[in-house]
Amino acid sequence: MDLVITQELARAESHQDATSLKRAYELIKSANLGKSEFDPTESFSPYLFVLCAEQALKMGQPEVSEDCIQMYFKAKGPVTHFLGRAHLCRAQLCAPKSTENLEEFENCVTQYMKAINFAKGEPRELLECYLQAGKKEEAAKLCPTAAPFIKEHAPHRYQQMFSVMVRHELMDEHQLQEEKKRSINLAITFHINFLKQKLDKNDLPEDANKILKSTYKQLDLYNHQSPPSTEEEKFFLLFELAHLSLTLKCEDVAVSCLSDLKDIVSKTQLNIIQRLEVVLQRAIRLGDPQVIHVVCTTQWNLCLPLLQHNLRHHLRKPLTNIAEILEKMDSLMVLLRCQVHMEMARIEEGEDRLEPAMEHLQKAMRLDSQGRYQEKLKMAFNRLRLCSMLYQSPERAEDKAIMAIEQAKKAMPKDSVRKKRALLVNAGLALAPDTFQIVLDSENETKVSIGRNRGRFTALYAKARHHILSVEKASGHLRRLGSENEKERVLIWAELAKVARKQGVWDVCRTASRFCLLYDSVKVKKMARAKKGRKKRGTDASLDAKAHSQVLLQRPGSPSLLRKFAEVGFISAEATVHLLQSEGVELNDHPKPTENLSQHPTGYVLESPEENSEWNTYKSWIESLSQYAMNSWLRSAEIGQEIQEAWIVQNAMVYVLNHNHHLIVAGRQKELVDALYHLLTIVKAVGHNGDPVTLAMLCNALARGLIISWIPTQVPEKSRKVIRPNTSHTPLDSGAISEIKTAVEVCEFALTLTNGTVPEEVVPIEARQQLIATWVKAKQLLQQQIGTKLGTEEQGTNEDINAVTKILVALEMYSCNGLGLMDFTVPSLANLLKMVSECNWTDPLVQLQTLARLSHFAYTAHDHEVTMVCSQKAIQMGIKYLRMLNPVQAQLVAEMLSASACIQGRSIMENLKGRKQLRLSASTAFFESVRFGGMAQSSALVMLAARHYWNTQLPLLSSAANRKKARHIIQRIVNIINKTETKTQVPQGRLPGPAAASGSSSRGGGRGSQARQTPRSCSSGGGPWLSSRLSPDLPSPLPFSTLPPSERP
Repeated sequence: MDLVITQELARAESHQDATSLKRAYELIKSANLGKSEFDPTESFSPYLFVLCAEQALKMGQPEVSEDCIQMYFKAKGPVTHFLGRAHLCRAQLCAPKSTENLEEFENCVTQYMKAINFAKGEPRELLECYLQAGKKEEAAKLCPTAAPFIKEHAPHRYQQMFSVMVRHELMDEHQLQEEKKRSINLAITFHINFLKQKLDKNDLPEDANKILKSTYKQLDLYNHQSPPSTEEEKFFLLFELAHLSLTLKCEDVAVSCLSDLKDIVSKTQLNIIQRLEVVLQRAIRLGDPQVIHVVCTTQWNLCLPLLQHNLRHHLRKPLTNIAEILEKMDSLMVLLRCQVHMEMARIEEGEDRLEPAMEHLQKAMRLDSQGRYQEKLKMAFNRLRLCSMLYQSPERAEDKAIMAIEQAKKAMPKDSVRKKRALLVNAGLALAPDTFQIVLDSENETKVSIGRNRGRFTALYAKARHHILSVEKASGHLRRLGSENEKERVLIWAELAKVARKQGVWDVCRTASRFCLLYDSVKVKKMARAKKGRKKRGTDASLDAKAHSQVLLQRPGSPSLLRKFAEVGFISAEATVHLLQSEGVELNDHPKPTENLSQHPTGYVLESPEENSEWNTYKSWIESLSQYAMNSWLRSAEIGQEIQEAWIVQNAMVYVLNHNHHLIVAGRQKELVDALYHLLTIVKAVGHNGDPVTLAMLCNALARGLIISWIPTQVPEKSRKVIRPNTSHTPLDSGAISEIKTAVEVCEFALTLTNGTVPEEVVPIEARQQLIATWVKAKQLLQQQIGTKLGTEEQGTNEDINAVTKILVALEMYSCNGLGLMDFTVPSLANLLKMVSECNWTDPLVQLQTLARLSHFAYTAHDHEVTMVCSQKAIQMGIKYLRMLNPVQAQLVAEMLSASACIQGRSIMENLKGRKQLRLSASTAFFESVRFGGMAQSSALVMLAARHYWNTQLPLLSSAANRKKARHIIQRIVNIINKTETKTQVPQGRLPGPAAASGSSSRGGGRGSQARQTPRSCSSGGGPWLSSRLSPDLPSPLPFSTLPPSERP
């Protein structure tokens, strides 16, 4: 809420937009009316009342201003400088219209006096008022008086004032240095705000990371047993240091700070719980059941966040007290009592006190009157009972398996994998003595029989054949076993798969997962047969009792088992990918035959692998493993849809995108179209679980897969003639048109979802940029012009997103023109530059990339003025952010800077007209391009810029004086060339790939073509769409891909 209102107010101020002010006012008013202390999600910062009131007053809307001020005073927000500003605003509203109105005059004076009295009592707030008004000199004059006053009368506020003085350089540096020696917290505050000050000026010291690490070490000097006030100070200092470390990309310090913050939060939570124990004892002495219930419920809610494996042992005493007092009262809060006993059982089990844990489970079972946890409790009780049997062997196969799994869990980390594996295998053998070992041996190469006749691929063929035949035996296990204890067995197989995965015993993990999922596959088949039978027999027909029992697990009433199947499906797919990688193949990749190194007589013709039946069998087996993994993820997604749990679908989506990352990078999205379309259908039905970024990736990959086959290959620029603007090209067949239209619909669905109408659905600009590039290319293939609104016909409420969308659409239209396809009608470069300048950019890297691309288009159009403006802005902006970025981003920014500087130099040379001074300016630009190319570790960029520099300097080198001047620069260029010549032409941190399906400028929209010289957009071909493996719960942001490939010599 705060972000949306702040954006609207900023837009109202910068553009004097009354509509934005009205929208901000309506949001504030509606939120204020609907705000409730029991519903904190509706709350927002009270200072927004004052900001809105001030802006309304400036824009001549006193009614709005007065209403906002009244709401602010009614809200009774924290005492900050906004209180003084509110009094000042009200004073201006009360200003008398004439000298005759004495009442208005007195009211106005009263408000001014309140503001003055507030400022006197809060010098720090007055200081901030001066700074916000841009009166730094007045603020500096106030400091010598205000600082000693606050230090003496309000020492708890002095640290805040000290931070303001350091940040804005309001006192002499020597005085500040002396002042920081007085305490650790002032020293830490000094270093943090010193770096913030340098960051504001873009003058960060080279040892910024060293200062951050030194500051963190100083924080360690705080005594953990210190008073709460000092602990609170440390908390806020850690928070500030973590935020600054993230800004400066010092991840080590940020991680350490966050870890310390978690410890402080946990410690604070435990302190509150201990204090509440005292309150509970008082409530017991009071003897009021209602009060006791309230305190117990509050204590339980406080304990919930700490019920983690490494923290729950701290909660033994408070939970015991809750359980005992509620039991004595014979409380009717049976659900709460049941949950408390369940957690107590876990705590006792964690400390190897099995008998007390079993007692708690028995109490929980008696209290679970609704049967919500009965099955889970019974299995847990049985597991603990088996663990307590020291010298007895259980009779049931299921019990034997549980005992073996528990023994494997207790294996020490230093124990060998062989020991852990033996225990896990025993569990599998107990559950399936007839087939488990056979299926497990499917991956045992010592069991593979090769035979006497050994060809080039015989060993691979034998391995594949052995695996296929062995795995087929698993299906017979359920036919022989029937439905005996099937629910229990599903849970045991699932537990075996999870423990094997955790301990890295992958063959047991794969086998256990396969046996577990047999129950799901059987039920799915039975359900399909049942539905088919009902259709044939009519509506009056019914299933027999056996079929009814076999489809029981698929009923909506068994979500826990379905959830378990989904979980095991994820594990099974991941384990299958591990098997593929052990064969040297990535998921959905094709195996490559090894080189035949055997000697052959002269004239021998080597057989093609595709003609060898043994190789084809092995290849088919590898492909079937990939299909098995993909089907497991898709089945898990279907289960998520069936039980309406979006988190399962979201995890499936992330798994599929992660493990097919190499295909997406290689431009092979078409191979994934069916799977991605199926996933998108499920996501539309269930939702994306609050993860619009991954949904945008999914839509983009799907849309590109649909259009990539229909993009014609472009002729290299050097070998083709000048192409006149085309209004038509070879028509596509109906199948192509259908696929491209589907791609447009997919892109428009994602773009509409993320257009800012719903703030929670907003995604980073680079994610939308990829979708926009794909959408524009699809529109070009369909020969559909894009209107003057540039793709924002269905505008969202966020005007910033709309403005950025228009700019990115225009850039992609420019990049698609001149390729022999339909040309778009584009806005002029001058108008586009104006749009870029007026836009409120939320991502500086996308803004930088936009300027770099625009400078290229302007250079191509011989618009020297726009080229110079864009390239200069790009260089200035890039230099500002270069030090603030992580190494990968800094490298990509350096690419953009090198390309922009080179374009600037070339444009100057084309408009030289014999002016020597301009030649020197061009030389400087080319040298800067060399320097930035070296920072990007790109030999291609360095050599290109060096060649231009040499050609520019060549007419001047006939003079000895000029040669002497150029000597130092040329030596530096040679040094940079020597450093980068061994580097690959594709910079690190970005993977090469074929051209984008979007028809991005860099590759001319065709695969493999390098026809144009445009800096790539984030969405353009070759750049990775996922910067690294994503965890199933936390997708990473998209990286940038910016280097113009056609400018590589």
